[in-house]
Amino acid sequence: MLQESNTLFQFTANTDPLSWTVVNDGVMGGLSKGRLTISDEGHGIFQGAVSLENNGGFSLVQHRFATLNVKKYKSLVVRLKGDGKNYQVRLKTNASDYFNYAINIKTNGSWETVSIPFEKMIPQFRGRLLNMSSFPGEQIEEVAFLIGNKKAEEFRLEIDKIELK
Repeated sequence: MLQESNTLFQFTANTDPLSWTVVNDGVMGGLSKGRLTISDEGHGIFQGAVSLENNGGFSLVQHRFATLNVKKYKSLVVRLKGDGKNYQVRLKTNASDYFNYAINIKTNGSWETVSIPFEKMIPQFRGRLLNMSSFPGEQIEEVAFLIGNKKAEEFRLEIDKIELK
């Protein structure tokens, strides 16, 4: 459990990519292919290709961890380098929840630090908004990144670190 540090996850050259799980649309019959590797510089690289074949259209990478109290924080801050495409950042208060809290971000092709206020993270399930309050900011057990822009496309998202502020 995180106590003093506000770093939720820091990729390094020694990061085991298996500490993150990739979920492609194959769980629903799709053909998208995403994978997570670690660069020589020690960044997580989530890359692949989204396919719309067989009702597909998404790839997701997620990291689960022990319940983390986040009451003293107001936002998630991610240092990343995208490819100019839109991605969704997701949090779950409980890893077993059927829904998540999400926000869409547009990457700019360069290294950037994206600050995401918890209050802007909206509850949703499979892309459908739920009639619930936004992220309560009490605890989290999962963070994820998803690409699903309703088009076939290759993608590459490089992640350095995820922090709480």
